[in-house]
This record gives sequence, C-alpha cells and structure tokens, in this order.
Amino acid sequence: MRRPRGEPGSRAPRPTEGATCAGPGESWSPSPNSMLRVLLSAQASAARLSGLLLLPPVQTCCLGPSKWGDRPSRGGPHTGPVQGLQRLLEQARSPGELLRWLGQNPTKVRTHHYPVALRRLGQLLGSRPQPPPVEQATLQDLSQLIIRNCPSFDIHTIHVCLHLAALLGFPSDGPLVCALERERRFRLPPKPPPPLQPVLRGGQRLEAALSCPRFLRHPQQHLIRSLAEARPEELTPHVMVLLAQHLARHRLREPQLLEAIAHFLVVQEAQLSSKVVQKLVLPFGRLNYLPLEQQFMPCLERILAREAGVAPLATVNILMSLCQLRCLPFRALHFVFSPGFISHISGTPHALIVRRYLSLLDTAVELELPGYRGPRLPRRQQVPIFPQPLITDRARCKYSHKDIVAEGLRQLLGEEKYRQDLTVPPGYCTDFLLCVSSSGAVLPVRTQDPFLPYPPRSRSRGQAASQPTTRDPAQRVVLMLRERWHFCRDGRVLLGSRALRERHLGLMGYQLLPAPQPCS
Repeated sequence: MRRPRGEPGSRAPRPTEGATCAGPGESWSPSPNSMLRVLLSAQASAARLSGLLLLPPVQTCCLGPSKWGDRPSRGGPHTGPVQGLQRLLEQARSPGELLRWLGQNPTKVRTHHYPVALRRLGQLLGSRPQPPPVEQATLQDLSQLIIRNCPSFDIHTIHVCLHLAALLGFPSDGPLVCALERERRFRLPPKPPPPLQPVLRGGQRLEAALSCPRFLRHPQQHLIRSLAEARPEELTPHVMVLLAQHLARHRLREPQLLEAIAHFLVVQEAQLSSKVVQKLVLPFGRLNYLPLEQQFMPCLERILAREAGVAPLATVNILMSLCQLRCLPFRALHFVFSPGFISHISGTPHALIVRRYLSLLDTAVELELPGYRGPRLPRRQQVPIFPQPLITDRARCKYSHKDIVAEGLRQLLGEEKYRQDLTVPPGYCTDFLLCVSSSGAVLPVRTQDPFLPYPPRSRSRGQAASQPTTRDPAQRVVLMLRERWHFCRDGRVLLGSRALRERHLGLMGYQLLPAPQPCS
C-alpha cells in the first residue's frame, strides 16, 4: 500500500537550503520578520544556542508512562511510527521541514517530540556562521503547537521546553514562555497557608524570643540588652531562667541583665524553689560576677535554710556558685557537712557528683575560711575534685595551644623537666608543672613527689588563708594556658571555674605563671 505523503517512514523531499517550506494547509510569506532575524541571528544568540548543542537528546524512556499511551512497548503497533517520527525530527534539515513533520502527523506526535523539535531548531540555527532566516510564521506555528499541547506535558517536559525556549531567545513575556510557566506553576504542589501567628504579649514575647533555636545558636547582645527594659509583670520565672541559661552558655557578662536577675530573685524569693534558684544563680558563679544588689546574699541564705533538706543537689549547686564568688554562708556549710545530709545523699543517683562538689567545698573551707569551726567532710568521703581537664578544654582541644607550648618546653628544657596534665591534691589538673630552685634553675620533676602536700604544712588555725607556707626549697611553678574560652565574652574576666582553680592553687603554695598566647 502506498504511504500517504508526510507519514513517518516515507521519504520526504529534501528542500533546498534557504527555500520556503509550506506548512499544513497554508503558504508562508517569503519575507522574514526583521526582529526575529536579529533575535535568532548567530551574533545575538550564539552563546545561548551553544547550550542547546550540549543538551543530551531527549529520551522517551526518561519521561515515563502517561495516560496518552506514549510509552513504547516492545512489538506494539505504535512503536515504529513514534520512534520514526523522532528520528525524522532529529534529522530535519530546516525549520520548515521540522514544523511539517509535527503538523502533518498529529496522531503520531507525543509530548517528548516537542523538546526534540526545539533542540533540533537550536542546532539548525547554531550550526552555520550565518544561519538561514526563519519565517515568523514558522516560529509562530511551532509556538502554537506547543502552546496547544502543553497541558498534556509532564513537569519534566515543561522544564526542558522552558530551558530550550530561553536558549533560543523566545521572549520571557511571550505567549510560549507564559503558557509553559503557567503549566509549570499549575503542577507545583499547593503551598500550605502560613500558620496564624498568635499575638504575644509581655512575658510570652520574651519567652518566645529566648526559646528560638536560632537565637540560642547566634546570641545577639543588643536583643538581650533590650530585654532588661521589659516591665516587671512581663518577667516570669521561666523567662528569667532562660535568660540566665543564655548568659551562662554564651559567657555574656552583661551587668545590666545580671542585676535584673538578682533583683528578680530578691523580689520573688517567697515564690521560688531551690531548683529554680540554682538556675538563676548559675551565671553569677560562671561569669565571676557578684551583683550589687544588697539583699542578694541574705536572700540566698534564707532560701538555703528553707530548702536545703528538700533538694540536696540543688542546694549543693547553689553553694558551688557561691564558692566561685567566695561568698559561702557558714550556716549552709554546717548543714551540707552534717552526718545526716551526707548519709542522705549516699544512696541517691547523683551521690558521686554531690561528693565531688562537697570535696571542693571542703577545700574552699580549708583554704579560704580559716574562721570556720563547723563540721567538715570526712576524709573517707572525699574524692578528687577535677581529676581531668575541664569539659570545655576537652571539647575544644583541637583549637588549643597546649601542643605548641608542650613542644616548646620539650625543646627548651627536655621532657624530664616538666609534667603535663598532672593532677595535684586535692584534685586539680594542672596544664604544666615545673620545679624551680631558689637560684632560678629548672630542676627535673621528681617522680615520687612532684606536687606540694595538701593541706599545706605549718598552717595554724589563725593564719591568714592568703599566706601559705611550705618547707620545700624548690618552688612548684604551674604554667597556665589562657585560652579565649577561659574568659567571659568580653575577654577580660576569667570564668569562675578557672579563677577558682588558680586561686586555690596559689593558696596551696604553687607559683602561677600564665603562658603567653602564641602568635596566630
């Protein structure tokens, strides 16, 4: 049977180069539109058209099955004609021939044929230094074909056609691009409506700001300072706890805010439990800040007297913060060192951490409170205070200068004349320990007794705590690292835990020597 003219598989007449191609049912004008000729000329769109040549051929299998039955099936009746039309489009020698294959075979055209036609059009326009002019009617008819059929395109085909149309220079506000964009937006999943933001007032607004994860990760001091201007009725215990935790976590020594927390604690004393108070007091000890509020210490003493037996761990936490501030109340020490309190905490899950804190408090009593005459922690209950470097030092060891300082000491003195990370009684970990004679010579560190005895010898009951004595002629020198995270955010005040360690080491007779920061 003779194939009808224009069917896939029939041999099409090859038009001569530059000849006008007749479309389906109409004749085209031989004079091209000057604007389109400039738009699609090699000089105006060579860079865009070059991208077309780099696109891989559109494969039918990439688009997947659809309801129009365009999935090729092995041996099916439509496999040959559909693939044959794709080959004809890929081998078309002019834009007119390209359009003729699409227009004269409507039953064989599938959605993936339109990206193939656009890509081939770009190849034809970019294959010669001076491409043949393209009739406006040719591009209009091709655009109309795509516009008419794009409702049946899948999202992948739409994206490919948009990309090719942009490379070919079709205007972004033209009918083709607008129709494709409209179909693309239609296929996007609908966005859920934004949730209605509740109207927050007073403390709710402050609580929401302080609870925001982004705010916790990126502290903004100007926003924190603005919270100090809030009205008193807006400040709830939960809001003040969030503020205290934020200051302590980010080492923000903001006097205005710390004074606001201290004033809140004094005003709300009767309504606050020791579990809340321990969180409010935390930044004062950590940031080494003693508030100016005159009722701060009397208020805490009353709370400790009232709540000490209710929450043992909270009581010890409050005393730890006060220990860093050198403001230990004798009455609270009498209670926590009493046999009943020690026996009570021995069977609790947090017994070890409480014993460690009580050991530190006992050390503070030994070194800083010569006038204390109350009970002490029994020797059998004492444990090393900080047998390892502090958590912050372990977490940031890769940023520390300790390895650089250790290498310098090894080269200058030798490994036998210093000790690194040595724990000295009653349990403080030192960065570097050296023994220096009275003449200033660095001596080898004795393996048997490299540290001073604790408690310090020859300390009389009435001797001032700031005058430690030792009979050993060799001085023990502690070379201390001063990393940036050892200080508050302002970089001038040591954190409470570091200041407490250095203060106690000095009172035990060690000579403290800050290590200079290496040049970065």
